Amino acid sequence: MYPDRRWGLTSLVLLALFSLPRPTLGQASGSFGDVGGEMTLTLAGDAIITRKLSVYDEPEFLRLRALVEGATAAYVNLEVLFHRFEEDVIPASVSGGTYMQADPTLAAELTWMGFDMVSRANNHTMDYGLGGLRHTDEAVEAVGLMHAGTGENLARARAPGYLETPRGRVALISAASTFADHMRAGPQHRDVRGRPGLNPIRFRTTYQITSEQMEALGTFREGMGFGRGSGDRIRMFGETFQLGEEYQALSEPLEEDLREVLASVEEAKRQADFVIFSSHSHERGRSNSEPAGALVTLAHAVIDAGADIFLAHGPHVLRGLEIYRGKPIFYSLGDFMFQPETVPFQPGDNYRNYDLGSEAVAPDFFDARQRNGGFPANPLIWESIVARVRFQDGVLSEIELFPITLGHGLERPQRGRPLLATGTLGDKIIADLQELSEPFGTEIKNQNGVGVVGITGG
Repeated sequence: MYPDRRWGLTSLVLLALFSLPRPTLGQASGSFGDVGGEMTLTLAGDAIITRKLSVYDEPEFLRLRALVEGATAAYVNLEVLFHRFEEDVIPASVSGGTYMQADPTLAAELTWMGFDMVSRANNHTMDYGLGGLRHTDEAVEAVGLMHAGTGENLARARAPGYLETPRGRVALISAASTFADHMRAGPQHRDVRGRPGLNPIRFRTTYQITSEQMEALGTFREGMGFGRGSGDRIRMFGETFQLGEEYQALSEPLEEDLREVLASVEEAKRQADFVIFSSHSHERGRSNSEPAGALVTLAHAVIDAGADIFLAHGPHVLRGLEIYRGKPIFYSLGDFMFQPETVPFQPGDNYRNYDLGSEAVAPDFFDARQRNGGFPANPLIWESIVARVRFQDGVLSEIELFPITLGHGLERPQRGRPLLATGTLGDKIIADLQELSEPFGTEIKNQNGVGVVGITGG
C-alpha cells in the first residue's frame, strides 16, 4: 500500500548492516581454538604389531598408553601389513626380510593405544604385492587412522595425509630410502596407469676406500673376469668405489626424488599448521647407531622447506637427536613394537633360504634365522624412546623423551611390546641417547627418569 515507505525502511536496514565492521581476509571473526595455543605431539618408532595390546594392565604399560592417548595427536610407523591372505594377496619375490602379516582387527589396537596417524612407506610395504597394500589401506581407514606414504601411483604416494585436531591441522609425509625396487611407486602417464607402491627417496652411495683396499678390489675384479679397472674409481656389482685416505660411505639423496618430496613438504605447509616428515631409512654411517650422510642432508632440506618435525626409523636402534633451525630431527626413534617373530605364516621362499622343507612352520624359520645371528641377542633392539614434542603458538617449546623397554631376554611370546623403562634401565637408555646426540650439539638432561632437551632456538 505504501511501496515508497517500505523500500525506504529496507534501504536503511541494509545500510546499517553494511556499515558494521567486517573481518578482513586473514582476520578471525571469533575465537578459534586451533589458532595458536599449545600443540602436543607424541611420536614413536616402528610398530610391528602381530598381537593384541588391550589385554595388558601393568602400571608401566598403562602409563605409556596415557602418554600416547593424552597428546593432541600421536604418530607411529606401521611396519606390518593387515590382511587375511585373501585371493589377491600374493607374496612378492623379494620381501623386507620377514613377510609381514597381521590380522586386520589389530589396527584397532593402535587406536586403542591412542595413535591417530601412521606412516606406511617402508621396506615391507609391498611384501604381499598390491593386494597386501590395499587390504592394509582398508584396515587402517576402517578404524580412522590417517596414513601417508603409499598410493595407486607416485603422485598419490608422495601426497601428504591430513589430520584434523582441536589445536591445528597436521600434515604427514611418509617416504622410504630402504626398499626393494619393485616397491617403488611409479608416475601416471596419459596412456598408461601409474605403478602402486611407496613414496621413494633414493640415496646414492659412493664408497671411499684406501689404496690397499683399491688394490685388493682390482685384484678381485680381475679374478672375476671383469678386468682390473683403472684410475681412482671402480664400478662393481652396481656400486661405486673411489680412492681416499680412509674408508667412508659417502651418500646423498637422488636429486629427482629430493626435489619431488620437498615439493610435497611445501604443499603441506600451505595446507596445514604443522608438518611431519617421516623417513624409513636403514642406511648407516660408520655404525648402525649413526645416520647416513644422505639422511642428514634430507632432514635439513626438509626442515628448510617448511617441515616442523623430521623423524626417521628403520634401523631398529636409537640414533641421535638434532635441533636444527628450532625444529627437532630424530634420526631414529627405534622400535615401539617389535613382534616379527610371531607372524603366523611365511611363504616358501623364506623357508628355502634356510634349507627348510615343506613340513616347516613359521617357528622353524625364526629359529633358523636366530641361529645365524639376528635381533634377539642385541639389547639395543629392545630399548627405545617415545618422544613428546610441544609447540606453543607454533614455536617448539619442549621435548620430553620417555625410555621404553620391549623385553630383551624374555621368551619369544613375551618380548616385543612396550613398557616404560624405569630405574637403572631407563637411565641407561637416556644416557645412550645423550651420547648419540652429542655430535649434533644437542643437550639432554635426565629429569626424574625422563630425558628433557634444552631448546635454544634455531
